[in-house]
Amino acid sequence: MAITLYGIPNCDTVKKARTWLEDQEIAYTFHNFKKDGVSPELINIWLADIAWDVLVNRKGTIWRTLSDHRRASVTDGSSATPLMIEFPSVIKRPVLFTGKNTYVGFSDALYQQIFNQ
Repeated sequence: MAITLYGIPNCDTVKKARTWLEDQEIAYTFHNFKKDGVSPELINIWLADIAWDVLVNRKGTIWRTLSDHRRASVTDGSSATPLMIEFPSVIKRPVLFTGKNTYVGFSDALYQQIFNQ
C-alpha cells in the first residue's frame, strides 16, 4: 500500500499524524502541499472520497480572509478546486491517501481504524 500524507510540516495535527505513522512503523511519503502545491487531478482523487466542505477548512485564517463574494462562490467541488490550488493552506490537514481511500484529519482512533491496529 503506497501511503502519502499531505500537509504542511509545521502544523501540529500533521506532526501528530507523522509521529503516529512513524511509531507504528508505517512507511509513508510526505507531501508538503504548501511548498509542492496540489494539482486539480490530486484534488479530484480526494473529492472522490471526501466532500468538498470537509476538505476545505472554513474555520481557518485563509478562509476568513477571503472576500464574502469569494466565499459565497465556493459551493461545490468544482468551485472549491481552484481555491485549494491557489491557497493550499485552506485545505484541512492532514490529508491521508492510502492508495485506495482518502481521509482528512487525525485522531489516534481514526488511524487505528484505517490501519487495523
